Amino acid sequence: MSSKMRRKDRVITDAPTLKTIIEKSSVCRLGMNHGDRPYILPLSFGFHANSLYFHGALKGLKIDLLRKDPNVCFEFDTLYETLSSEEPCDFDMKYQSIFGTGKAGFIEDLDEKRLALNIIMAQYSDKEFEFPEKMLKGTAVIKVEIETMTGKQCGF
Repeated sequence: MSSKMRRKDRVITDAPTLKTIIEKSSVCRLGMNHGDRPYILPLSFGFHANSLYFHGALKGLKIDLLRKDPNVCFEFDTLYETLSSEEPCDFDMKYQSIFGTGKAGFIEDLDEKRLALNIIMAQYSDKEFEFPEKMLKGTAVIKVEIETMTGKQCGF
């Protein structure tokens, strides 16, 4: 799952490394189409079986945009440090990042929502959680099936 990248020496293609970067990330930036402009949000997330999971309110701009156009992009990054230089244009960053595309859909089944919310919580905690039916019915759960994903790194 990759796309063209100018700096071939920085490309990350192996699935275990991509998975590790996602696991180390706290935020996923989700990009959506908003007419003739992009709309991007930093979101908490879960990752499992080549899919990303997000949750939120049942109404709002994010929900409206995803219902209108399910095509999305996403980004993860981990910033380690600035690599300084004597020359200002030679500064660099030690980092790993991922960019990808996918198709979003809404999970409506309560059992599937419960599973997806536990996938999200697993990103941030080792505990299993119980989700009351009222909470499940009042929460939008979004699944993004990943279509492309490319990693990039510098300083490793």
